[in-house]
Amino acid sequence: MFTSLSPTKAHYPILDGLRGVAAILVVIFHLFEAYFPVMANHPMHHGYLAVDFFFLLSGFVVGYAYDDRWNTMSVWQFFKIRLVRLHPFVIAGVLIGGISFWLDPFKMGRPDSTFFDLVIAVLLGFLLMPSRDIRGWGETHQLNGPCWSLLQEYIANIFYALFVRKFNKIALTILVILSAIALTITANWRGDVGTGWSYETFWIAFVRMMFPFFAGLLLFRTGKLIKMRFAFPISSLILAILFFLPTFKFNGFYEAASIIIAFPLIVAIGAGGAVSGAWAKICKFAGDISYPIYITHYPFIYIYTMWIATKKPSPAQIVPVAIGLFFFFILLAYALLKLYDEPVRKWLKRKYL
Repeated sequence: MFTSLSPTKAHYPILDGLRGVAAILVVIFHLFEAYFPVMANHPMHHGYLAVDFFFLLSGFVVGYAYDDRWNTMSVWQFFKIRLVRLHPFVIAGVLIGGISFWLDPFKMGRPDSTFFDLVIAVLLGFLLMPSRDIRGWGETHQLNGPCWSLLQEYIANIFYALFVRKFNKIALTILVILSAIALTITANWRGDVGTGWSYETFWIAFVRMMFPFFAGLLLFRTGKLIKMRFAFPISSLILAILFFLPTFKFNGFYEAASIIIAFPLIVAIGAGGAVSGAWAKICKFAGDISYPIYITHYPFIYIYTMWIATKKPSPAQIVPVAIGLFFFFILLAYALLKLYDEPVRKWLKRKYL
């Protein structure tokens, strides 16, 4: 989901920027969701599709960064590289989630939950494993909901390293087509794909991951990129429009089509484009904060959501709080990136890589 490109290769700065745009849209989506829990009323009706877009970006970049390295890299080395890249922020997100859960003045957790249950949830969260439902929301990852998608990212990386990296284009195309069929059937059956985070729908998380991740890998291997001017603003605008369009009668088909058709086109535009000057700086900053903001904002969303649910504040009271949280999330993400994640990853690389 969040993959750094190799520093020894040419870069795709627009893909970094698009990853940041999607992450920021996720934050906005969750801030709205606290007040508009019913998606039909939500201003950003399809904001959860950012996760599927992350998967597709990740598949593309994993192929770009690692496909040509298997003659000099073992599977275990690949896993270590990916863990060093992703896991420090998994730890940080779970710690923030555990502390915020314990201190949340508005929480309405399960009455039979204990401090021991919280400790177990933290320890399992460090391993990115599901834990007992102590919050009462039915999530697989109690302390930091978005971790469900990171677990799928890990599964995708395992599949890639053990099996799919060896697939030729025909075999990979067959896998992608079968995954697209499964995604379309599931989306039409449900009417949307906005799930996978709960125990009841855990299997849908796997369906949501399979097509976009390996379609991204296939897109990289085919090299079918689109070159156009203003690639970053155009692709960002298309992404935002897809998220904000209203729900439709055939909403499941729309969301499946967004993932299967529109997202690969957006990534092809981003990978085929170029940026410089101010746009390049925006892309870099957006890419830098994309993973940190995605994995650290949601513990505070729990508190914010329960504040709205229990205190029933007016929109005039909610708006300044939401705006303040938005900028707080950006500042926190950047601070943790510079003060925690980059030093920790530097140490881990020196010690283990």
